[in-house]
Amino acid sequence: MLINTYSATSVGIDAVIVTVEVHATPGYDFTMVGLPDTAVKEGHERIQSALQVSGIRLPQHQYTINMSPADLKKEGAAFDLTLAIGQLAAAELVQSRLLKDFLILGELSLDGHLRPVHGCLPIALAAKNNGFRGVILPIENANEAAVVDGIEVYGFDHLMDVIAFLNSEQPAEPVQIDVNELLSTYAFPTDIDFAEVRGQQEVRRAIEIAAAGGHNIIMIGPPGAGKSMMAKRIPTILPPMTLSEALETTKIYSVSGKLRKKSSQSSNPQDALVVQRPFRSPHHTITEVTLVGGGNNPHPGEVSLAHNGVLFLDELAEFKRTALEVLRQPLEDGHITVARNKLSVDYPAHFMLVAAMNPCPCGHYGDLKHPCTCTPAQRHRYMSRISGPLLDRIDIQCHIEAVEYDDLRRKADGEPSAAIRERVVKARAIQTERFRGTNIHCNAQMTPKMVRQFCQPDEQAEQHLRMAMDIYGLSARAYDRILKVARTIADLETAAHPEIPMSNTLTSSQLLQAIQFRQLDRADWGE
Repeated sequence: MLINTYSATSVGIDAVIVTVEVHATPGYDFTMVGLPDTAVKEGHERIQSALQVSGIRLPQHQYTINMSPADLKKEGAAFDLTLAIGQLAAAELVQSRLLKDFLILGELSLDGHLRPVHGCLPIALAAKNNGFRGVILPIENANEAAVVDGIEVYGFDHLMDVIAFLNSEQPAEPVQIDVNELLSTYAFPTDIDFAEVRGQQEVRRAIEIAAAGGHNIIMIGPPGAGKSMMAKRIPTILPPMTLSEALETTKIYSVSGKLRKKSSQSSNPQDALVVQRPFRSPHHTITEVTLVGGGNNPHPGEVSLAHNGVLFLDELAEFKRTALEVLRQPLEDGHITVARNKLSVDYPAHFMLVAAMNPCPCGHYGDLKHPCTCTPAQRHRYMSRISGPLLDRIDIQCHIEAVEYDDLRRKADGEPSAAIRERVVKARAIQTERFRGTNIHCNAQMTPKMVRQFCQPDEQAEQHLRMAMDIYGLSARAYDRILKVARTIADLETAAHPEIPMSNTLTSSQLLQAIQFRQLDRADWGE
C-alpha cells in the first residue's frame, strides 16, 4: 500500500514542503531514501520504541520510504511524527483521508510523547501558501504556528492523541491566537524607561534622531557616563512592530530555536510572536560566524537576530577586528548571504547598530577631572581598532561626558520614553508616506537616487556641506549619510509643527546639526 504524508523543512528562514511516500509490501525490511541525515534515519529507532511503549504492534512489512524532493537534504528529528503516521497509515492502522490536508511534524520521545522542534512558524506559513488545511505538531509549538491566519493548528502531547484525532476517535480544537492583541499589549518593554536617565541632553537628542530615522550611532565617552544605560532604552522609543515585521523577526527566532515554548501545563500567548523590537548585545569575545551567521549547518547570527531592532556592541574596540569587518556587508545591504558547497541561504539583517566605547584604554582621555594615563601611541592604537570603512557606515557619532552631580541629584525624572516615542512615531509616519510603494521603511535605508530626490540642501546649506567635506575630508558615503540624518531632523521638526508644509529642501540649520554628528571623522580623532 502506498501512502503520502506531508511535512516541511526550513531553508534559511523559509520552509520547503517535503512529501513522505511510504510503500508497504510483504516482507520484513526498512529502507529510507531522499537524502535523510543521521537524525532523520535515527528516527526509525525512536518510532519503533514509541509504538511498542504505546501498545501498538506494527505489522511486519517491507517499508520503503522516499522523501521528496530527493535532492534536498532532510535534517533534524522533526520528521519523526510524519514517518510514524505514514507507516501506520500504510499498515492501515491510521485512516488516510485527512493526511492530504495537514503538514505533520514533531520529534518523538521513546515513550511516544511529542517534543518541540524548530522552524514551526515558517512551516505554518508554507502550509498556508501551499493550500493545506492546517498543521499537526507538538503542543509546545502550537502558539507559534497559530499566529498564521487562515489555517488550523492542532497541538498534541502524545503520538496516541494524533492517531485518535486522525481516526476521528477524539475531537480536538484548533489553537487560536489574537495577533493584534499581542501587538498592542506587549509592544514595548515595561521594566526600563528613558525617564531614568539623568542629564545627557545632547546624547538623548542624538539617540532620538537615530531612532526616528533608523540610523546607526556610536557613543564615545568615559566609564560610567551612561552609554550602556541609554543604549538599552532605545527599544522603548522605537515605533511598534508591524505584523509583517513581527512575522519576519519571529521566523528568524523560530528557525534558531530561540522562541519560548508553550508547555502542556501552561500557556503564555506572548511566547507565540516576537512583538518587541529585538535588542541583541553580544559579548566582545564573539566569533565572526556567531555574529553574522553560518556554520556547517547554516544558522542566523546576531545581526539577523537583531533584524528590525537594535544590535548593541558595547566596548566596541574590544571586539576582534575580523569580527567587526564582517559587519560591513549587512550594514550596507540589509541582509547576509551564507554560501556553502551545495547551499546558499539569505538571512535578513536590517538593524540599528548602536555602539559604545571608551576614548582610550584607561577611559579618561579628555576628562578634566580624571587625568588620562595613556600615551598618544596607546590612544592611537586603541582607536585605530575601528576601521575607517566601518566608522564611515555609522551615521551619528557623538562624544558623551560624565554626568554632573546636580543632574544625578535632580528630583524630577527625565523625559519618559513614551513622550520621545510619540515624536519618533510621528517622524516615521512621515517617512512611511514618503516611501509608500517601495521596500524602504526609514530614511537610513534611502537609495542614492532617493537621497537626491528628498534631500535637497538650499544654497546656504550647500555651502556648509561643501566646507565640511573639504575640512574633514569626508567620503561620498559620509556625504549621503549626512543628508539622510538632516532629512530625519527635518522630519522631526515637521512632526512637531504639522502646520508647516512638507518640503524636500534641507535648511542650513538642519545640515549643520547633521554635520556635527560626523565629528569623529577627523583624522586625529583618536590622538
